[in-house]
Amino acid sequence: MEKKATGFASEKLYVLPSYLEDERKSHPLTSDAYITDIGSFPAARYHYRERPQGCDSHIFIYCASGQGWVQTEGNAAEKVAAGSFAFIPMGTPHAYGADEADPWTIYWFHLKGDGARHFVELLKSYPSPISLPAPDERKLLELFHECYELLVSRAYSAVHQAQVSQCVRYLLCLVASAASRREDVRSQGHVDRAIRYMNDRLEEFLTLDELSRQVRLSKAHLIAIFKRETGCAPIDYYLRLKMQRAGQYLDLTDNTIKEVGAAVGFKDPYYFSRLFKRIIGQAPSEYRNRLKG
Repeated sequence: MEKKATGFASEKLYVLPSYLEDERKSHPLTSDAYITDIGSFPAARYHYRERPQGCDSHIFIYCASGQGWVQTEGNAAEKVAAGSFAFIPMGTPHAYGADEADPWTIYWFHLKGDGARHFVELLKSYPSPISLPAPDERKLLELFHECYELLVSRAYSAVHQAQVSQCVRYLLCLVASAASRREDVRSQGHVDRAIRYMNDRLEEFLTLDELSRQVRLSKAHLIAIFKRETGCAPIDYYLRLKMQRAGQYLDLTDNTIKEVGAAVGFKDPYYFSRLFKRIIGQAPSEYRNRLKG
């Protein structure tokens, strides 16, 4: 199969000259994040790029149509579909290319600077590649074209290059925001499933291992999203559900405190009473005798 890195019909390509790169690197308004290479490849059939030693800049690729793939060292190739944004950290051995049957149209740029590194670290916390909703896709392309045109037509203007630096930051913030919104929806689904599982088993004693298996997440990931969504760890939340159910039993039944504790999984009534007071703020007997209604 033919392979090529550039040379596509209607492609756009700009590489920052080395002496201008030195200026960007030293200027306080651009040193944190500056584009060294930028371009677009429409319907890039046979596109292929391989860098066994990695690249000296961070690479960002937005696929506007068609599809392709990205593979980094030690990982399986990831499909990059239309509307997806992929990135490759500086120094990471990699290869990427267009799908043979449905070659991608991509908008890409290389970025250097400490700010670029921080954006890569931020984006690493989300599943890759990152899918963008249509409004964000349109805004991303607007920002990309603004960066490209300023680099091509105003490369010697420090003010305009500072604008490019801020523009590319805005673009990456847009991508991170889209990833965060999507992850919030996904995380909420995991948390909801875990809470339903807890509510169905308040008379038992679940472990973190059991919960993580049920929602198919690692324990660390489950703890992280639970704290983000509810403010507490999964088992702490489970104990609160138990105390909430115990309060209902105390309100609505004449069961003894020992029987109420047993109904929510506690064999030791003294331990149940201490935990109830710690979470609810009153001992079970005080809670039952308080004025209601």
